[in-house]
Amino acid sequence: MSEPMVIQSHKGPYEVHFRPDALEALDAEVPEGAHFIIDRKVAELYGPSMQGVLAAPSVLLVEAVEDNKSLDRFPAYVQHLVDRGVRRDHVLIAVGGGIIQDITAFLAATLLRGVPWRFLPTTLLSQADSCIGSKSSINAGATKNILGTFTPPQRIDVSTRFLRTLEERDVRSGVGEILKVHAIDGPQRFDLVAESYERLFADDAAMAAAIRRALAIKKDYVERDEFDRNVRNVFNYGHSFGHAVESATKFAVPHGIAVTIGLDMANWLAAKLGVGAEAHYRRMHPVLRANYAGFESVPVPHFAFMAALSRDKKNVGRGTVTLILPDAEGRVFKDTYANDVTLADLCRAYLEEARAAA
Repeated sequence: MSEPMVIQSHKGPYEVHFRPDALEALDAEVPEGAHFIIDRKVAELYGPSMQGVLAAPSVLLVEAVEDNKSLDRFPAYVQHLVDRGVRRDHVLIAVGGGIIQDITAFLAATLLRGVPWRFLPTTLLSQADSCIGSKSSINAGATKNILGTFTPPQRIDVSTRFLRTLEERDVRSGVGEILKVHAIDGPQRFDLVAESYERLFADDAAMAAAIRRALAIKKDYVERDEFDRNVRNVFNYGHSFGHAVESATKFAVPHGIAVTIGLDMANWLAAKLGVGAEAHYRRMHPVLRANYAGFESVPVPHFAFMAALSRDKKNVGRGTVTLILPDAEGRVFKDTYANDVTLADLCRAYLEEARAAA
């Protein structure tokens, strides 16, 4: 086990522990007053390693699908916890990926005006990115991630053993976020992770090191801007375009892979708009394309893409979009751009031509 990482938050410090036996340790000593919220698939895959957890007095198994983090599902979750005697000095323990994290954090923030929670992230997306930073988001009606809180957990335990049962597309989805975070730290850091790209899929130690580096980079931004009002905004690099790809394809492209496409698109557009450099696009394109390989041919309906881009929650004012793009030195920055025919034509050109280029 390595030294824990300490994150400072508005509710005090919390620790990220990196230990392969995190699940086994929890199972051997189930905390008193624990209420578990667990991805049903994780419970099926790891049942023999979590018999103590699954036998606890309060266990809520949830299928990790978008519909289950919609506001209309929460009365049933609350009733489950009330029926099992939840109190303010109890603890909610999430075992799963981002959807389970969002459900648990939102419950922790609102139930009894606040109860503590802990997190065992089981996906690479959650281990390398979303587990720190306090943010949670849930859906209401037809609007995705419109409700949310900033509710840090008491503790996070990261075990790369969970990654062994992920599908390759889910690992690549997490790697997309790792690439994003390293790119935000600058061209040199991105080039280092790009050099080890293939090893991430074959070497547990290389993956564990990349996860820790990604969290260390994010930690600095989170501690300076926990409520995402200023410098932390750059973590949306690749996300405006990535979310639009997800929406336009009806989620045929997984989140982190859509973000990888979004990174590539941001780099390409930055050069075309004259704020970035063609050299940075060409430097990063090979590894980004490798990470979204197999999804470059998924059709992205242009009208649906532009409509989703126009609805992005980072936008301010009418007729503009807020984008995170790399400058001529490869450093990312936030600015607003006219949501006009020129932008629409560039987006079409990338999606129809550049995305599939070798």
